[in-house]
Amino acid sequence: MTVQEDALKTVRDRIRTVPDFPKPGISYKDITPLIEDGPALHAATDALHRATEHLSYDLILSAEARGFVFGTALAYRTRKGLILARKPNKLPRETISASYDLEYGTDTLEAHADSIRAGTRVLISDDLLATGGTARAMCDLVENAGGTVAGVAFLIELGYLRGRSRLSPYDVISLITYATPDE
Repeated sequence: MTVQEDALKTVRDRIRTVPDFPKPGISYKDITPLIEDGPALHAATDALHRATEHLSYDLILSAEARGFVFGTALAYRTRKGLILARKPNKLPRETISASYDLEYGTDTLEAHADSIRAGTRVLISDDLLATGGTARAMCDLVENAGGTVAGVAFLIELGYLRGRSRLSPYDVISLITYATPDE
């Protein structure tokens, strides 16, 4: 088993599936056991770093709240800065925004308007790729500010929801992919 395979096994072993949360029919992937386990969190961060080290980027953009965990860890590991994508009215300075569709409506993410300068290469990092709406909004934030999306990296991908298709043509990296809801 390679170092990366061993790390991914450690990561997968710490992800708990919670049936029928937050509503019936959903198989929630709970990453709190992973975050609470120092060596497993370290393995996940190192695995994300190894999976993205071929990409050239200046900054990392992550969305609240769990995305901040892995975005911050990866920023620390790579010595890159972290841009925060937040819900509306949470940031103190002038912001730019991008909206995305939810099952029953829309939501919006904002970043500081001066965080992404023209030509900046940005890695988008989040904990989970489901339908792709949040990640697509982060891509839009970067590009609307004149930056370039260097890649999009996730700890977990729910492949059966086909969120990756909304992120074409970006380089999409996922450490753990669940092909079915029952995995």
